[in-house]
Amino acid sequence: MAKSLPPENALGRHVLLELYDCDADLLKYPPQSERILLDAAAAMGATIMGSHFHAFPEHGVSGVVVIAESHLTIHTWPEKRYAAVDVFSCGALDLEAGIGLLTLEFGAERVEQQLVLRGVGL
Repeated sequence: MAKSLPPENALGRHVLLELYDCDADLLKYPPQSERILLDAAAAMGATIMGSHFHAFPEHGVSGVVVIAESHLTIHTWPEKRYAAVDVFSCGALDLEAGIGLLTLEFGAERVEQQLVLRGVGL
Protein backbone atom coordinates (compact mmCIF):
# COMPACT_ATOMS: atom_id res chain seq x y z
CA MET A 1 0.00 0.00 0.00
CA ALA A 2 1.16 3.57 -0.60
CA LYS A 3 1.65 6.42 1.81
CA SER A 4 -1.49 8.42 2.35
CA LEU A 5 -2.54 11.47 4.33
CA PRO A 6 -5.50 11.64 6.72
CA PRO A 7 -8.73 12.90 5.13
CA GLU A 8 -8.92 16.68 4.80
CA ASN A 9 -11.44 16.94 7.66
CA ALA A 10 -9.13 15.12 10.14
CA LEU A 11 -5.87 16.01 11.83
CA GLY A 12 -4.77 12.39 12.03
CA ARG A 13 -5.54 8.69 11.83
CA HIS A 14 -5.45 6.62 15.02
CA VAL A 15 -5.50 2.86 14.47
CA LEU A 16 -6.33 0.71 17.51
CA LEU A 17 -5.03 -2.83 17.07
CA GLU A 18 -6.06 -5.88 19.07
CA LEU A 19 -3.46 -8.61 18.49
CA TYR A 20 -4.64 -12.00 19.76
CA ASP A 21 -2.87 -15.35 20.09
CA CYS A 22 0.59 -13.81 19.71
CA ASP A 23 3.93 -15.46 20.45
CA ALA A 24 3.97 -15.03 24.25
CA ASP A 25 7.78 -14.95 24.43
CA LEU A 26 7.86 -11.84 22.22
CA LEU A 27 5.46 -10.06 24.57
CA LYS A 28 7.53 -10.57 27.75
CA TYR A 29 10.63 -8.48 27.17
CA PRO A 30 11.15 -4.87 26.07
CA PRO A 31 13.91 -5.47 23.48
CA GLN A 32 11.69 -7.68 21.33
CA SER A 33 8.66 -5.38 21.46
CA GLU A 34 10.84 -2.33 20.87
CA ARG A 35 12.53 -3.86 17.82
CA ILE A 36 9.18 -4.83 16.29
CA LEU A 37 7.63 -1.38 16.84
CA LEU A 38 10.74 0.35 15.47
CA ASP A 39 10.63 -1.93 12.41
CA ALA A 40 6.92 -1.13 11.94
CA ALA A 41 7.60 2.60 12.14
CA ALA A 42 10.34 2.24 9.53
CA ALA A 43 8.08 0.12 7.28
CA MET A 44 5.48 2.91 7.37
CA GLY A 45 8.08 5.46 6.31
CA ALA A 46 7.95 7.30 9.65
CA THR A 47 10.69 9.53 11.04
CA ILE A 48 11.71 7.90 14.34
CA MET A 49 12.48 10.40 17.10
CA GLY A 50 12.99 8.02 20.04
CA SER A 51 11.55 5.19 22.10
CA HIS A 52 11.04 4.07 25.68
CA PHE A 53 9.98 0.61 26.85
CA HIS A 54 9.42 -0.78 30.34
CA ALA A 55 8.97 -4.35 31.59
CA PHE A 56 6.52 -5.21 34.32
CA PRO A 57 7.86 -8.46 35.82
CA GLU A 58 5.42 -11.29 35.15
CA HIS A 59 3.02 -8.80 33.53
CA GLY A 60 4.38 -7.77 30.15
CA VAL A 61 5.66 -4.62 28.53
CA SER A 62 4.52 -1.06 27.90
CA GLY A 63 6.31 1.09 25.38
CA VAL A 64 6.21 4.01 23.01
CA VAL A 65 7.96 4.90 19.78
CA VAL A 66 7.75 8.62 19.17
CA ILE A 67 7.73 9.52 15.49
CA ALA A 68 7.73 12.97 13.91
CA GLU A 69 4.27 12.12 12.59
CA SER A 70 2.96 11.11 16.09
CA HIS A 71 3.49 7.73 17.86
CA LEU A 72 3.16 3.96 18.21
CA THR A 73 2.39 2.44 21.63
CA ILE A 74 2.08 -1.09 22.98
CA HIS A 75 0.83 -2.78 26.14
CA THR A 76 1.26 -6.56 26.38
CA TRP A 77 -0.24 -9.40 28.39
CA PRO A 78 2.00 -12.42 27.67
CA GLU A 79 -0.08 -14.72 29.87
CA LYS A 80 -3.04 -14.01 27.59
CA ARG A 81 -0.92 -13.90 24.39
CA TYR A 82 -2.43 -10.44 23.72
CA ALA A 83 -1.06 -7.03 22.73
CA ALA A 84 -2.86 -3.71 22.43
CA VAL A 85 -1.09 -1.50 19.88
CA ASP A 86 -1.95 2.05 18.86
CA VAL A 87 -0.63 3.69 15.71
CA PHE A 88 -1.33 7.42 15.46
CA SER A 89 -0.25 9.39 12.39
CA CYS A 90 -0.74 13.00 11.41
CA GLY A 91 1.40 12.61 8.29
CA ALA A 92 1.62 10.70 5.03
CA LEU A 93 2.52 7.18 6.13
CA ASP A 94 1.85 3.67 4.85
CA LEU A 95 -0.09 2.47 7.90
CA GLU A 96 -1.00 -0.86 6.28
CA ALA A 97 2.69 -1.76 5.88
CA GLY A 98 3.26 -1.17 9.60
CA ILE A 99 0.13 -3.06 10.62
CA GLY A 100 1.11 -6.00 8.44
CA LEU A 101 4.57 -6.12 9.97
CA LEU A 102 3.20 -5.93 13.53
CA THR A 103 0.78 -8.79 12.83
CA LEU A 104 3.46 -10.97 11.25
CA GLU A 105 6.26 -10.27 13.73
CA PHE A 106 4.15 -10.81 16.85
CA GLY A 107 2.71 -13.98 15.30
CA ALA A 108 -0.86 -12.78 15.86
CA GLU A 109 -3.39 -15.37 14.75
CA ARG A 110 -6.28 -12.93 15.02
CA VAL A 111 -6.31 -9.16 14.57
CA GLU A 112 -9.04 -6.63 15.11
CA GLN A 113 -8.54 -3.01 14.19
CA GLN A 114 -10.48 0.19 14.51
CA LEU A 115 -9.72 3.48 12.76
CA VAL A 116 -10.46 6.69 14.62
CA LEU A 117 -10.14 9.98 12.75
CA ARG A 118 -8.74 12.56 15.17
CA GLY A 119 -9.58 16.26 15.24
CA VAL A 120 -12.62 15.96 12.96
CA GLY A 121 -14.69 18.31 15.13
CA LEU A 122 -12.36 21.29 14.72
